[in-house]
Amino acid sequence: MKAIANDIALAAQARQSQLTKPLGSLGRLEDIAIWFAGRTAQSIPKRLQPAICIFAADHGVAIEGVSAFPAEVTAQMVVNFMHGGAAISVLARENQASLNVIDVGVKHDYPNPINSQGKLFRSPVCAGTANLRVTAAMTEAQCQKAWQIGAGSALHAIENGKNLLIGGEMGIANTTAAAALICALTDHAADEIVGLGTGIELAARQHKIQVVNDALARAKAAGAHSPLDWLREVGGLEIAALAGYYTAAAEAGIPILLDGFITTAAALVAVKAKPEVADWLLASHVSQEQGHRAALAALNLTPLLDLGLRLGEGSGAALALPLLQSALTLHREMATFTEAGVAAGAM
Repeated sequence: MKAIANDIALAAQARQSQLTKPLGSLGRLEDIAIWFAGRTAQSIPKRLQPAICIFAADHGVAIEGVSAFPAEVTAQMVVNFMHGGAAISVLARENQASLNVIDVGVKHDYPNPINSQGKLFRSPVCAGTANLRVTAAMTEAQCQKAWQIGAGSALHAIENGKNLLIGGEMGIANTTAAAALICALTDHAADEIVGLGTGIELAARQHKIQVVNDALARAKAAGAHSPLDWLREVGGLEIAALAGYYTAAAEAGIPILLDGFITTAAALVAVKAKPEVADWLLASHVSQEQGHRAALAALNLTPLLDLGLRLGEGSGAALALPLLQSALTLHREMATFTEAGVAAGAM
Protein backbone atom coordinates (compact mmCIF):
# COMPACT_ATOMS: atom_id res chain seq x y z
CA MET A 1 0.00 0.00 0.00
CA LYS A 2 1.42 3.41 -0.97
CA ALA A 3 2.17 5.66 2.02
CA ILE A 4 0.61 9.09 2.45
CA ALA A 5 3.17 11.89 1.95
CA ASN A 6 2.70 13.62 5.30
CA ASP A 7 5.60 16.03 4.71
CA ILE A 8 3.92 17.25 1.52
CA ALA A 9 0.59 17.58 3.33
CA LEU A 10 2.38 19.80 5.86
CA ALA A 11 3.78 21.90 3.00
CA ALA A 12 0.24 22.31 1.64
CA GLN A 13 -0.95 23.31 5.10
CA ALA A 14 1.81 25.92 5.26
CA ARG A 15 0.69 27.28 1.88
CA GLN A 16 -2.87 27.59 3.15
CA SER A 17 -1.60 29.74 6.00
CA GLN A 18 0.05 32.09 3.48
CA LEU A 19 -2.93 32.62 1.16
CA THR A 20 -4.78 35.94 1.20
CA LYS A 21 -7.52 35.02 3.66
CA PRO A 22 -7.91 34.63 7.39
CA LEU A 23 -6.51 31.24 8.41
CA GLY A 24 -9.25 28.60 8.31
CA SER A 25 -11.75 30.89 6.63
CA LEU A 26 -12.34 28.43 3.78
CA GLY A 27 -13.23 25.71 6.26
CA ARG A 28 -13.24 22.19 4.87
CA LEU A 29 -12.09 23.39 1.47
CA GLU A 30 -8.68 23.92 3.07
CA ASP A 31 -8.76 20.41 4.53
CA ILE A 32 -9.64 18.95 1.13
CA ALA A 33 -6.64 20.60 -0.54
CA ILE A 34 -4.32 19.35 2.20
CA TRP A 35 -5.86 15.85 2.04
CA PHE A 36 -5.23 15.62 -1.71
CA ALA A 37 -1.71 17.01 -1.35
CA GLY A 38 -0.74 14.17 0.95
CA ARG A 39 -2.22 11.56 -1.35
CA THR A 40 -0.94 12.92 -4.66
CA ALA A 41 2.50 13.80 -3.24
CA GLN A 42 2.04 17.30 -4.70
CA SER A 43 1.97 20.30 -2.37
CA ILE A 44 -0.12 22.03 -5.06
CA PRO A 45 -2.26 19.23 -6.55
CA LYS A 46 -3.23 19.33 -10.20
CA ARG A 47 -6.81 19.38 -11.46
CA LEU A 48 -8.69 16.16 -10.83
CA GLN A 49 -9.25 13.78 -13.73
CA PRO A 50 -12.12 11.62 -12.44
CA ALA A 51 -13.20 8.20 -13.64
CA ILE A 52 -16.70 6.94 -12.87
CA CYS A 53 -17.28 3.19 -13.03
CA ILE A 54 -20.79 1.84 -12.52
CA PHE A 55 -21.04 -1.85 -11.63
CA ALA A 56 -24.38 -3.50 -12.41
CA ALA A 57 -25.77 -6.84 -11.22
CA ASP A 58 -29.00 -8.46 -10.11
CA HIS A 59 -29.94 -9.95 -6.75
CA GLY A 60 -31.83 -13.16 -6.10
CA VAL A 61 -33.32 -11.64 -2.96
CA ALA A 62 -35.47 -9.41 -5.20
CA ILE A 63 -37.91 -12.33 -5.29
CA GLU A 64 -38.69 -11.56 -1.64
CA GLY A 65 -40.44 -8.31 -2.60
CA VAL A 66 -37.89 -6.00 -0.95
CA SER A 67 -37.85 -3.42 -3.75
CA ALA A 68 -40.45 -1.10 -5.22
CA PHE A 69 -39.14 -1.90 -8.72
CA PRO A 70 -39.07 -5.19 -10.66
CA ALA A 71 -35.74 -6.94 -11.26
CA GLU A 72 -35.74 -6.23 -15.00
CA VAL A 73 -35.10 -2.54 -14.23
CA THR A 74 -31.41 -3.34 -13.67
CA ALA A 75 -30.95 -4.22 -17.35
CA GLN A 76 -33.14 -1.35 -18.50
CA MET A 77 -31.06 1.12 -16.50
CA VAL A 78 -27.82 -0.17 -17.98
CA VAL A 79 -29.20 0.84 -21.38
CA ASN A 80 -30.32 4.19 -19.95
CA PHE A 81 -26.81 4.83 -18.60
CA MET A 82 -25.29 4.21 -21.99
CA HIS A 83 -27.87 6.30 -23.84
CA GLY A 84 -27.02 9.20 -21.55
CA GLY A 85 -30.43 9.48 -19.88
CA ALA A 86 -29.61 8.56 -16.28
CA ALA A 87 -28.64 11.05 -13.58
CA ILE A 88 -25.06 9.79 -13.49
CA SER A 89 -24.82 10.09 -17.28
CA VAL A 90 -25.82 13.74 -17.08
CA LEU A 91 -23.47 14.44 -14.19
CA ALA A 92 -20.55 12.69 -15.89
CA ARG A 93 -21.02 14.93 -18.94
CA GLU A 94 -21.34 18.02 -16.76
CA ASN A 95 -18.10 17.21 -14.95
CA GLN A 96 -16.21 15.92 -18.00
CA ALA A 97 -15.66 12.60 -16.25
CA SER A 98 -15.21 9.33 -18.07
CA LEU A 99 -18.08 6.88 -17.60
CA ASN A 100 -17.76 3.11 -17.78
CA VAL A 101 -20.57 0.67 -17.05
CA ILE A 102 -19.49 -2.85 -16.08
CA ASP A 103 -22.06 -5.64 -16.19
CA VAL A 104 -20.88 -8.15 -13.57
CA GLY A 105 -24.14 -10.07 -13.32
CA VAL A 106 -27.23 -8.58 -14.94
CA LYS A 107 -29.90 -11.27 -15.19
CA HIS A 108 -32.11 -9.98 -17.99
CA ASP A 109 -30.96 -9.55 -21.56
CA TYR A 110 -30.62 -6.10 -23.09
CA PRO A 111 -29.48 -4.78 -26.48
CA ASN A 112 -26.08 -3.29 -27.14
CA PRO A 113 -26.63 0.47 -27.04
CA ILE A 114 -26.04 2.47 -30.22
CA ASN A 115 -24.28 5.85 -30.09
CA SER A 116 -23.67 5.37 -26.40
CA GLN A 117 -22.09 7.67 -23.85
CA GLY A 118 -19.07 6.08 -22.22
CA LYS A 119 -18.16 2.42 -22.52
CA LEU A 120 -20.04 -0.74 -21.67
CA PHE A 121 -18.14 -3.82 -20.54
CA ARG A 122 -20.09 -7.05 -20.43
CA SER A 123 -18.31 -9.25 -17.87
CA PRO A 124 -21.12 -11.16 -16.15
CA VAL A 125 -19.89 -13.59 -13.52
CA CYS A 126 -23.34 -15.19 -13.47
CA ALA A 127 -26.97 -14.14 -13.94
CA GLY A 128 -27.24 -12.38 -10.60
CA THR A 129 -26.77 -13.69 -7.08
CA ALA A 130 -28.76 -16.39 -5.31
CA ASN A 131 -31.43 -15.42 -2.78
CA LEU A 132 -29.34 -14.44 0.25
CA ARG A 133 -32.25 -15.12 2.61
CA VAL A 134 -32.05 -18.86 1.99
CA THR A 135 -28.51 -19.53 0.71
CA ALA A 136 -25.15 -17.90 0.10
CA ALA A 137 -25.46 -15.06 -2.40
CA MET A 138 -22.30 -16.16 -4.24
CA THR A 139 -19.84 -19.00 -4.36
CA GLU A 140 -16.30 -18.19 -3.33
CA ALA A 141 -15.20 -18.34 -6.98
CA GLN A 142 -17.97 -15.97 -8.10
CA CYS A 143 -17.17 -13.49 -5.34
CA GLN A 144 -13.47 -13.56 -6.14
CA LYS A 145 -14.10 -13.10 -9.86
CA ALA A 146 -16.34 -10.09 -9.28
CA TRP A 147 -13.69 -8.60 -6.96
CA GLN A 148 -11.03 -9.03 -9.64
CA ILE A 149 -13.24 -7.41 -12.29
CA GLY A 150 -13.55 -4.39 -10.02
CA ALA A 151 -9.81 -4.29 -9.39
CA GLY A 152 -9.14 -4.51 -13.11
CA SER A 153 -11.52 -1.62 -13.77
CA ALA A 154 -9.60 0.54 -11.29
CA LEU A 155 -6.25 -0.30 -12.85
CA HIS A 156 -7.64 0.42 -16.33
CA ALA A 157 -8.75 3.89 -15.21
CA ILE A 158 -5.41 4.60 -13.56
CA GLU A 159 -3.50 3.48 -16.65
CA ASN A 160 -5.57 6.02 -18.59
CA GLY A 161 -4.40 8.89 -16.40
CA LYS A 162 -7.30 9.14 -13.96
CA ASN A 163 -6.35 10.46 -10.52
CA LEU A 164 -9.69 10.19 -8.71
CA LEU A 165 -11.92 7.11 -8.81
CA ILE A 166 -15.68 7.08 -8.24
CA GLY A 167 -17.65 3.87 -8.02
CA GLY A 168 -21.37 3.58 -8.62
CA GLU A 169 -23.85 0.72 -8.75
CA MET A 170 -27.07 -0.51 -10.24
CA GLY A 171 -28.91 -3.56 -8.95
CA ILE A 172 -32.53 -3.92 -7.89
CA ALA A 173 -32.66 -5.12 -4.24
CA ASN A 174 -29.05 -4.15 -3.56
CA THR A 175 -29.99 -2.04 -0.52
CA THR A 176 -31.02 -5.31 1.14
CA ALA A 177 -27.60 -6.85 0.50
CA ALA A 178 -25.83 -3.66 1.59
CA ALA A 179 -27.88 -3.46 4.79
CA ALA A 180 -27.07 -7.07 5.66
CA LEU A 181 -23.36 -6.41 5.12
CA ILE A 182 -23.35 -3.26 7.23
CA CYS A 183 -25.16 -5.08 10.04
CA ALA A 184 -22.69 -7.96 9.90
CA LEU A 185 -19.61 -5.72 9.87
CA THR A 186 -20.72 -3.11 12.43
CA ASP A 187 -22.90 -5.12 14.84
CA HIS A 188 -25.83 -2.77 14.28
CA ALA A 189 -29.31 -4.27 14.43
CA ALA A 190 -31.24 -4.59 11.17
CA ASP A 191 -33.92 -2.11 12.25
CA GLU A 192 -31.16 0.49 12.72
CA ILE A 193 -29.78 0.00 9.19
CA VAL A 194 -32.58 -1.12 6.86
CA GLY A 195 -34.23 1.78 5.05
CA LEU A 196 -36.82 2.36 2.36
CA GLY A 197 -34.48 1.69 -0.57
CA THR A 198 -36.19 2.57 -3.84
CA GLY A 199 -39.23 3.85 -1.96
CA ILE A 200 -41.02 0.90 -0.36
CA GLU A 201 -43.85 1.41 2.12
CA LEU A 202 -43.27 1.20 5.87
CA ALA A 203 -44.96 -2.21 6.07
CA ALA A 204 -42.64 -3.50 3.36
CA ARG A 205 -39.69 -2.17 5.36
CA GLN A 206 -40.67 -4.45 8.26
CA HIS A 207 -40.63 -7.39 5.88
CA LYS A 208 -37.23 -6.25 4.57
CA ILE A 209 -35.89 -6.15 8.14
CA GLN A 210 -37.04 -9.74 8.61
CA VAL A 211 -35.36 -10.79 5.35
CA VAL A 212 -32.08 -9.23 6.53
CA ASN A 213 -32.37 -10.85 9.96
CA ASP A 214 -33.03 -14.24 8.35
CA ALA A 215 -30.03 -13.81 6.06
CA LEU A 216 -27.74 -12.83 8.93
CA ALA A 217 -28.85 -15.79 11.04
CA ARG A 218 -28.44 -18.20 8.14
CA ALA A 219 -24.96 -16.89 7.26
CA LYS A 220 -23.81 -16.96 10.88
CA ALA A 221 -24.97 -20.57 11.17
CA ALA A 222 -23.04 -21.32 7.98
CA GLY A 223 -19.86 -20.06 9.69
CA ALA A 224 -19.49 -16.57 8.25
CA HIS A 225 -16.73 -14.79 10.12
CA SER A 226 -14.37 -12.76 7.94
CA PRO A 227 -15.37 -9.73 5.82
CA LEU A 228 -15.03 -11.84 2.69
CA ASP A 229 -17.19 -14.57 4.21
CA TRP A 230 -19.94 -12.03 4.81
CA LEU A 231 -19.51 -10.54 1.34
CA ARG A 232 -19.98 -13.96 -0.22
CA GLU A 233 -22.92 -14.89 2.01
CA VAL A 234 -25.04 -11.72 1.94
CA GLY A 235 -23.40 -9.34 -0.55
CA GLY A 236 -23.78 -8.80 -4.27
CA LEU A 237 -21.68 -9.13 -7.38
CA GLU A 238 -21.56 -5.36 -7.90
CA ILE A 239 -20.69 -4.85 -4.23
CA ALA A 240 -17.82 -7.33 -4.53
CA ALA A 241 -16.64 -5.54 -7.67
CA LEU A 242 -16.75 -2.19 -5.87
CA ALA A 243 -14.74 -3.57 -2.95
CA GLY A 244 -12.10 -4.81 -5.38
CA TYR A 245 -12.17 -1.47 -7.20
CA TYR A 246 -11.53 0.48 -4.00
CA THR A 247 -8.82 -1.88 -2.81
CA ALA A 248 -6.90 -1.71 -6.10
CA ALA A 249 -7.17 2.09 -6.18
CA ALA A 250 -5.83 2.39 -2.64
CA GLU A 251 -3.00 -0.03 -3.34
CA ALA A 252 -2.03 2.13 -6.32
CA GLY A 253 -2.21 5.32 -4.23
CA ILE A 254 -5.22 6.84 -6.00
CA PRO A 255 -7.87 8.75 -4.00
CA ILE A 256 -11.41 7.39 -3.91
CA LEU A 257 -14.61 9.43 -3.65
CA LEU A 258 -17.41 7.37 -2.13
CA ASP A 259 -21.04 7.74 -3.14
CA GLY A 260 -23.94 6.49 -1.05
CA PHE A 261 -25.26 3.53 0.93
CA ILE A 262 -24.27 0.69 -1.40
CA THR A 263 -20.78 1.96 -2.20
CA THR A 264 -20.11 2.64 1.47
CA ALA A 265 -21.05 -0.95 2.30
CA ALA A 266 -18.52 -2.08 -0.30
CA ALA A 267 -15.89 0.25 1.16
CA LEU A 268 -16.58 -1.19 4.60
CA VAL A 269 -15.83 -4.67 3.27
CA ALA A 270 -12.60 -3.42 1.67
CA VAL A 271 -11.46 -1.64 4.86
CA LYS A 272 -12.32 -4.57 7.13
CA ALA A 273 -10.29 -6.81 4.81
CA LYS A 274 -7.40 -4.31 4.45
CA PRO A 275 -7.52 -1.41 6.94
CA GLU A 276 -5.08 0.76 4.96
CA VAL A 277 -7.77 1.30 2.30
CA ALA A 278 -9.44 3.73 4.72
CA ASP A 279 -6.64 6.28 4.22
CA TRP A 280 -7.68 6.78 0.59
CA LEU A 281 -11.42 7.27 1.09
CA LEU A 282 -13.32 10.55 0.98
CA ALA A 283 -17.09 10.64 1.61
CA SER A 284 -19.00 12.77 -0.87
CA HIS A 285 -22.36 12.87 0.94
CA VAL A 286 -24.65 11.22 3.43
CA SER A 287 -27.72 9.71 1.84
CA GLN A 288 -31.29 9.56 3.07
CA GLU A 289 -31.01 5.78 3.41
CA GLN A 290 -31.30 5.06 7.11
CA GLY A 291 -28.05 3.14 7.72
CA HIS A 292 -25.68 5.33 5.73
CA ARG A 293 -24.63 7.50 8.67
CA ALA A 294 -23.75 4.41 10.70
CA ALA A 295 -21.67 2.99 7.85
CA LEU A 296 -19.81 6.29 7.43
CA ALA A 297 -19.20 6.46 11.17
CA ALA A 298 -17.73 2.95 11.09
CA LEU A 299 -15.25 4.24 8.50
CA ASN A 300 -14.57 7.46 10.49
CA LEU A 301 -15.68 9.52 7.49
CA THR A 302 -17.41 12.89 7.58
CA PRO A 303 -19.50 13.54 4.45
CA LEU A 304 -19.08 16.74 2.46
CA LEU A 305 -22.76 17.13 1.52
CA ASP A 306 -26.17 16.29 2.96
CA LEU A 307 -28.74 16.76 0.21
CA GLY A 308 -31.28 14.09 1.11
CA LEU A 309 -30.18 11.92 -1.83
CA ARG A 310 -30.93 8.20 -2.15
CA LEU A 311 -30.39 7.52 -5.84
CA GLY A 312 -27.01 5.79 -5.94
CA GLU A 313 -25.38 5.32 -9.35
CA GLY A 314 -22.43 7.45 -8.15
CA SER A 315 -24.64 10.53 -8.40
CA GLY A 316 -23.81 12.02 -5.00
CA ALA A 317 -20.09 11.64 -5.65
CA ALA A 318 -20.42 13.31 -9.05
CA LEU A 319 -22.30 16.21 -7.44
CA ALA A 320 -19.37 16.74 -5.06
CA LEU A 321 -16.81 16.97 -7.88
CA PRO A 322 -17.17 20.75 -8.44
CA LEU A 323 -16.59 21.26 -4.74
CA LEU A 324 -13.35 19.27 -4.85
CA GLN A 325 -12.19 21.01 -8.03
CA SER A 326 -12.91 24.40 -6.44
CA ALA A 327 -10.95 23.51 -3.29
CA LEU A 328 -7.90 22.56 -5.36
CA THR A 329 -8.21 25.55 -7.72
CA LEU A 330 -8.33 27.93 -4.76
CA HIS A 331 -5.26 26.24 -3.32
CA ARG A 332 -3.41 26.55 -6.65
CA GLU A 333 -4.45 29.98 -7.82
CA MET A 334 -5.00 32.22 -4.81
CA ALA A 335 -2.16 34.65 -4.20
CA THR A 336 -0.07 34.55 -1.05
CA PHE A 337 0.17 37.64 1.14
CA THR A 338 3.67 38.26 -0.22
CA GLU A 339 2.64 37.85 -3.88
CA ALA A 340 -0.34 40.19 -3.46
CA GLY A 341 1.45 42.75 -1.34
CA VAL A 342 -1.16 42.32 1.37
CA ALA A 343 -0.26 42.55 5.06
CA ALA A 344 -0.71 39.26 6.84
CA GLY A 345 -2.86 39.12 9.94
CA ALA A 346 -1.40 38.50 13.38
CA MET A 347 -1.19 34.83 14.24
